[in-house]
Amino acid sequence: MKDAFLTLRGAFASGVLIGLAGTVILSVPDKFAGAFLFGFGLLTIVCCGFKLYTGAIGYLVLQGAKTPSYLKTLVFIWLGNLIGTFLIGTLIRLSRVGAPVAERAQALCKIKCADSLTSLLILSFFCGILMFLAVDTFRRKDEVPPVIRMVMVFLCVMVFILSGFEHCIANMYYFSAAGMWTQDTLLRTLWMTLGNSLGGFLLPLLGRR
Repeated sequence: MKDAFLTLRGAFASGVLIGLAGTVILSVPDKFAGAFLFGFGLLTIVCCGFKLYTGAIGYLVLQGAKTPSYLKTLVFIWLGNLIGTFLIGTLIRLSRVGAPVAERAQALCKIKCADSLTSLLILSFFCGILMFLAVDTFRRKDEVPPVIRMVMVFLCVMVFILSGFEHCIANMYYFSAAGMWTQDTLLRTLWMTLGNSLGGFLLPLLGRR
């Protein structure tokens, strides 16, 4: 029970940080600056050892006999990320900056809601690859120089954002900031979670250890 609480707490913190990163990307007019600044969220998460679903899911294929317990951990991480992003999105909508952020979030979410499931799966698959690569590279303290580890975090984030790939946790924030949680957006979030998961599995299955 204690482990579950600690996992949920770390995942909640990650959700808060992704929410703050999502706020800044919706607040700056320059897409390149926004993509770079969003990287602060993931960098802080990996530096603090918090739990982010898209950074953790790829390791499922390496768990072996521990797979059932790790699956439970992933559920708590996903839920904690959802709670954190929902809280930040809701609080932002109640603030002075809420109206312009919500307007931009709504425009972004309408694109996601109008997209086909095939497209969403493909775009979230590619994002999953990049998120595993960012987190796994950062974790290789004995193999990769510190500067390269940090640069990879920002590069992977910028590539997925500028390419238009789909990140299920970031989208949790966008739907929350837009006030657009419905049965459809929940199902689309779950579908993008699947795509991120499949993408996260790719590099470990190809032999990256």
